[in-house]
Amino acid sequence: MLINKSNLFTPIFLLTGLLVQVVTFVLVPDNPWSLVSGLFGICSVVLCSEGSILTFFFGFGQIITYTYLCWLERFYAGIAMNCFYFVSQLYGIYVWRRRCTHPAAVTPKADTEASPAADSSVITSFNNSIIKTRSLSSQLFLLLSVVLVVSSAATGFMLARFTDDTQPWFDAFTTVPAIAAQVLMVMAYRQHWYIWFAIDILYILLWAQAGNACMLMQYVFWTANCIYGYIVWRRRSA
Repeated sequence: MLINKSNLFTPIFLLTGLLVQVVTFVLVPDNPWSLVSGLFGICSVVLCSEGSILTFFFGFGQIITYTYLCWLERFYAGIAMNCFYFVSQLYGIYVWRRRCTHPAAVTPKADTEASPAADSSVITSFNNSIIKTRSLSSQLFLLLSVVLVVSSAATGFMLARFTDDTQPWFDAFTTVPAIAAQVLMVMAYRQHWYIWFAIDILYILLWAQAGNACMLMQYVFWTANCIYGYIVWRRRSA
């Protein structure tokens, strides 16, 4: 079953995002692929919030269409990142399938795959399976945050110094954290929502400057979904 009838907010939230995307395209017509990419993206992130493995299949559609849009806008760093996303999506399906079981099969025993620095939790997905999720310790996430800031700054400096990148600092502070966020998501660590939230804010500014209303609204919705997704993962892990 794709929709969990016990949680009406989720399908309403999803339909609202899809409707806003369509209305935005009607009011501010743009490249039709912007609409298609936005619809795929909204479905993907909401399914991710619910811990559904179907997030990866909608993600493939979003990656392909978004790559095309990045090519049109000459966002070459975005194209490179989508190549990484495509490969990580394939690995994500493998990892999530291994961590996905039917509720009837769940036992109280501890998750033996979790590391000492992480605690285990369970997310119920749309298709009545469950995704066992994990949480980084506060110390480990703080260390990761420091590493990401330093790495992003170093990358931005090198791009500005040695390349003709027109937006080196933006590319650095979206690309480096996005790699970490994607890895955390694939490995089912809920802290990936924090990183995506920061990245989405930056992309809102990017697409607002580019004047692409469909992509702008997609990232506005994605930002809201980061809050929703973390709340869901946090609440259902209690």
